[in-house]
Amino acid sequence: MDLFDYIAENRKEQEAPLAARMRPRTLDEIVGQEEIIGKDKLLYRAIKADRLSSIILYGPPGVGKTTLARVIANTTTAEFRQVNATVAGKKDMEAVVEEARNNLGGYGRRTILFIDEIHRFNKAQQDYLLPYVEDGTVILIGATTENPYFEVNGALLSRSRIFELKPLTKENILTLIRRTFESDRGVRSFRADITDEAADFLADIADGDARAALNAIELAVLTTTPGTDGRIHVDLKVAEECIQKKAIRYDKTGDHHYDTIAAFIKSMCGSDPDAAVYYLGRMLAAGEDVRFIARRMLVAASEEVGNADPMAICVAASCAVAVERVGMPEARIILAQAAAYIASAPKSNSAYLGIEKAMKTVEKTGNLPVPPYLQDSSYKGAAALGRGVGYQYAHNYPNHWTDQQYLPDQIKDEYFYEPEDIGHEKEIKAYFRSIGKDPERYAYRDPSEGGRSERPWERP
Repeated sequence: MDLFDYIAENRKEQEAPLAARMRPRTLDEIVGQEEIIGKDKLLYRAIKADRLSSIILYGPPGVGKTTLARVIANTTTAEFRQVNATVAGKKDMEAVVEEARNNLGGYGRRTILFIDEIHRFNKAQQDYLLPYVEDGTVILIGATTENPYFEVNGALLSRSRIFELKPLTKENILTLIRRTFESDRGVRSFRADITDEAADFLADIADGDARAALNAIELAVLTTTPGTDGRIHVDLKVAEECIQKKAIRYDKTGDHHYDTIAAFIKSMCGSDPDAAVYYLGRMLAAGEDVRFIARRMLVAASEEVGNADPMAICVAASCAVAVERVGMPEARIILAQAAAYIASAPKSNSAYLGIEKAMKTVEKTGNLPVPPYLQDSSYKGAAALGRGVGYQYAHNYPNHWTDQQYLPDQIKDEYFYEPEDIGHEKEIKAYFRSIGKDPERYAYRDPSEGGRSERPWERP
């Protein structure tokens, strides 16, 4: 580094955003993430002992992935190289690998390669790293906001340890805010202070993202006129102006998308309309496609409610049509009505379990012959072939039912659809008993006594 590079580097550090200036430089300065870098944890010990192996750091923005990588850079004796997958290409990787070979062969020094946004690398770029990670030429630290099990090659994952960083707690953010106002790297030189009310507001609305809170503080300090005492006072009003609203952490193709829709479906299945409407609100606030939500409710209405309340699928289907025609913002009301209905309906997954078993049976037994008396008899000569001969027309019998066998002989004793003693399915069972259809099978069973424990197949 020559004199001009040195001056430029110092100036860049001085003029860097507050969030960058306040990055912890040692392990002991890191706030939060005690689950993975507490003093008794594996990663902490590995960093302290300078015995780090390849790792993937996974978590939402602002939780300290890059910070932890920088701390490792300050702690280790290995060479540290950083690339960002959004702009780096294969040539950049080749240069790092060549340098790492020289360092290891000529000086016995290891090289740590930190790849930010590693999920942006395509399969070929990730595959290029495999042999060098495996033979120890480079120690990989990958950082990603996306689930690595979806976005990082399995071969690379098998050679790395995955550490999930969680959103910082409100207390963690409050600690960072206080540190910012007390540190020379922070805003101490501006003679600034913050009220407890403002700090509490910023810590809450940051939603676990330290960068969001520090960016708001920086904006507040730089745009607030000093008081008569010459100090900059950041109160609640100033804090509210500098961070307009809580950012909804939601990626339509990432973890938050799948986690939120899963919570929505499970809340409806668990008969919690409050939670169902809440998760619906989160998805709508984040801009989720209303058609996608409606489709998932159609599935839930059938899979989770089924014939315990046949109206559920009707409500869901009407909702799907209505949101297409109405659009947002009014579609939110229609979606909420349908979600609340499905969540409040009695539950049965008998139809779901039935089709699962039926398809497994078909896979196992193949195309079993249809009994001849059930085969098509509408064409000339069918009777001569035995088609339809012996068929008992149900409407010609008492209760419009006859005890004829409809399943193929090989599986004639199998059960596929078993209604529950709940909601409308309770009436279905009562109907079967009333016409004399398998009274033992359709006998009433108190749902509170275990429900389906007698089922002859494993529940999914």
